[in-house]
This record gives sequence, structure tokens and C-alpha cells, in this order.
Amino acid sequence: MRKVNLIAVFTPDESKLLFCHRRKDPYRGKYNLVGGKLEPGEDGLEAAYRELWEETGITREQITLAHMMDFTYYDEGCRLEVYAGTLREEVAVAGEENPLEWLGMDEDFFSLEKFAGEGNIGHILEHMKSYRGE
Repeated sequence: MRKVNLIAVFTPDESKLLFCHRRKDPYRGKYNLVGGKLEPGEDGLEAAYRELWEETGITREQITLAHMMDFTYYDEGCRLEVYAGTLREEVAVAGEENPLEWLGMDEDFFSLEKFAGEGNIGHILEHMKSYRGE
């Protein structure tokens, strides 16, 4: 089964969330959380830190990630691991593959026109809010 991850990165005050604006399919032209593919035998948390560094330049010294949930898509042979963390300080981010953008937490993350994942980003963030007691 193919394994991939998504990483929710919050600003220090948790008012914004980091997204990539996808340049290619799937989800070309839509916003998605950063993430990528796990290498065979790679630990999920280590893969999340590696992908975060590769896609944004954020280091493990700047954020602590927590494994929040998984989705298994049996029909696609894919397992999606979801991680989240809040930056310890403001950082400059840079994405070579996809442009990066901070979006406010007042967005409609369930919007199928704007966000990737068939509403899963909205579901993930609603779960995180309930976990944090919001």
C-alpha cells in the first residue's frame, strides 16, 4: 500500500495555516496542505519532518509535529497520515514545487472549488478544533 502524508502547519498564534497552491494534478489550481510520499520502510513521523523540510524549509527545531489521524483509501491502495504542529516562531517559507501561502482560519475549508481532498481538509481541521477544545 502506498503511503503519503499531509502536514498542517499553524502560525505561532494559530491564526493562519500553511497551504501549497498546486501546480499539477491531482488538484491542480487548488490549495492543499503540504506533504508527500513516504519512502519504503520510512517511519511516518520522520517522513513528515523530511517532507516539511523539502517543501517549505521548516526544520524540526522550529516545530513539533503530532500524528493526528490516518485515512485509508482501499480502492486506491493508499494510506494518508495526517500530522500537525504550531510553529515556535515566525519563519520564512519557500516552496519550489508549489507556491506556499498562509490562509486565515476563517476560510471555508470544505470548499470543493478552492481546496483539494473532497472536503477532507475541512474534516481534518474540524477534528483538530474539537481535539484542542475549541
